[in-house]
Amino acid sequence: MDYEKLMGVMRRLAIEAGDKIMEIYDADDFEVRSKSDESPVTEADEAADALISAGLKKAFPDVLIVTEEQADSHSESASEFLIVDPLDGTKEFVKRRGDFTVNIAYVVDGTPVRGVVYAPARKRMFYTMEDGASVEETGDLHPDMPGHCTPIRVSHPDNGALMVVASKSHRDQATDDYIAKYAVKDMTSAGSSLKFCLVATGEADLYPRLGRTMEWDTAAGHAVLKGAGGEVVRFDNHEPLTYGKPIYENPFFIAYAPGVELKSA
Repeated sequence: MDYEKLMGVMRRLAIEAGDKIMEIYDADDFEVRSKSDESPVTEADEAADALISAGLKKAFPDVLIVTEEQADSHSESASEFLIVDPLDGTKEFVKRRGDFTVNIAYVVDGTPVRGVVYAPARKRMFYTMEDGASVEETGDLHPDMPGHCTPIRVSHPDNGALMVVASKSHRDQATDDYIAKYAVKDMTSAGSSLKFCLVATGEADLYPRLGRTMEWDTAAGHAVLKGAGGEVVRFDNHEPLTYGKPIYENPFFIAYAPGVELKSA
């Protein structure tokens, strides 16, 4: 894979999809339907998916594309693939809370090696460079002209005073019980894959997820966190979270800055 080309294409498509999403977000009204699993889907999900899928297929015609909105792709597999969540955090989008993202990642042999996470309503954009190191880009976020990029790095955690980030929409007692095992200085909440990015920038030390997620929800954020020196492991045995699993479903997991003394389940 030509990583310079890949990151240019992924960055551009994420911004263009974000622009399309914001057109719909800023409209007076938009349609919300329920999918077969009762999760919401909007015209923004579908418009962003069509744009990203077409762009990736044109640039990388021989690479498998797995995307949340195309169920046929969920039964395909390959050792290398692109994986897309065109609008992660649809509930945040519907409630107009802003914490939704465009996620695009490239997975090789079970590991997300490159990714982009763009939160268009927050104007925050995180991605891996061609060498795999992660940055946050600021400024106008023009599709064809990268702006100022700041390298990001995980924190040096203080296990006596950890910063924890948890889901806005999916907090439950099991999550709270697990977080209670740690000495927590403060907690914050965020939607979608932004939680990975808050660990990647050092704004949080630990993000445990005790709930169902799919690989398209996590791959891009995982890649960004990995490129900032962080890790994502399975909740049950603390082994690395891998990709390309059956139906692209994740187990519970923990994303964290190395140095956090992980507690057992």
